[in-house]
Amino acid sequence: MTKRFSIWLLTGLCLTGSFFTMLPEANAAEPTSDYLLSALQIDSPLSLCNEPVPLADPQNKERFEKEMLVSLGNRYQVILWLKRTTRFFPTIERVLSENGLPGDIKYLAIAESALRIHAGSPKGAMGVWQLMPQTARKYGLTVNGHVDERRSFQLSTLAAASHLKDLYSRFGSWSLALAAYNMGEEGLEAEILEQAVSDYYSLYLPLETQRFVFRILAIKCIVENPQHYGFFIGPDEFYPPRAFTTVQFDALTELPLRLVAEASGTVFKTVKDLNPHIRGYYLTAGSHRLNIPPEGEAGFEKRLRELATSDARNRDRRLYRVREGDSLSGIAEKFDVPLAALLIWNRIPINAVIHPGQRLVVLPIDHGNDSETETASGE
Repeated sequence: MTKRFSIWLLTGLCLTGSFFTMLPEANAAEPTSDYLLSALQIDSPLSLCNEPVPLADPQNKERFEKEMLVSLGNRYQVILWLKRTTRFFPTIERVLSENGLPGDIKYLAIAESALRIHAGSPKGAMGVWQLMPQTARKYGLTVNGHVDERRSFQLSTLAAASHLKDLYSRFGSWSLALAAYNMGEEGLEAEILEQAVSDYYSLYLPLETQRFVFRILAIKCIVENPQHYGFFIGPDEFYPPRAFTTVQFDALTELPLRLVAEASGTVFKTVKDLNPHIRGYYLTAGSHRLNIPPEGEAGFEKRLRELATSDARNRDRRLYRVREGDSLSGIAEKFDVPLAALLIWNRIPINAVIHPGQRLVVLPIDHGNDSETETASGE
């Protein structure tokens, strides 16, 4: 065994803890090349989305084995995939079934994001399904400076299912539909026309797309039979779905999310975690559907209305009128508040230009509610 392989083994064992074993007990001390080779042995033909994968072709076999070894070499990430499946797969499977799509599509979500809500790409894709802004908008999602529904697992799953349905209708096979999902339908169509080939496995495509379907297939093999690849995770070690209920309400003006949290009987972080599509610290005026903890539903609207009324009533006591020569940093220092808090309260960037007469929120809400505290204006 090489030194590099020994270090890899030791790191893998340390990361996994009691719920994970590299190999069955008899071989746990020292995995060998025989083990890695056995992991590549396929006893029966493989299929993806009910379509056979032509692994009899040596080139395809090599492509598949590469993706298997790459995935198995990143074992800590595989553990996270597996533990997240119980949180995300039930919803994905339901949506796929309702749309008449094959269940194997769920493995696409792992290939795209490792089931991470906030996963982003340098090209601008976002969310579990890595939707680009224009694709998301095409399928009804809102993407702007206030809301990015690609981060909403429920909404983005519906959009991805509709997108995949259209891709299959356009290309007639799931291997091509998945390739189009990765590289774009127009790009794939251009390659099909130029090469006069309509079989994914025979097309010369961008290298990432040539690997893509085989990566999904490797993920399917591992997730469907984790013990075969040395992953032994107890039932209690999987991540449970987050419990929530959805409430609908109207905001007459901008509404701080901290008030939603307070009305829900929870903290700001929980509201953000349950509603990752909401950007920033405020809701815009208008109608909203938000997820909150189930125990916060009873009486929610009444509490929120009372909190919003109180917040608006005390707002004037938190305001400061900008004077000649003032700067944001100087105002923050004057009132002994962090500059970052000043920017949050006023929804402005750090390079914002302020003008004499402009009114800025400069005190936290607790100060605004304190009758003994001097008004922010000081005038």
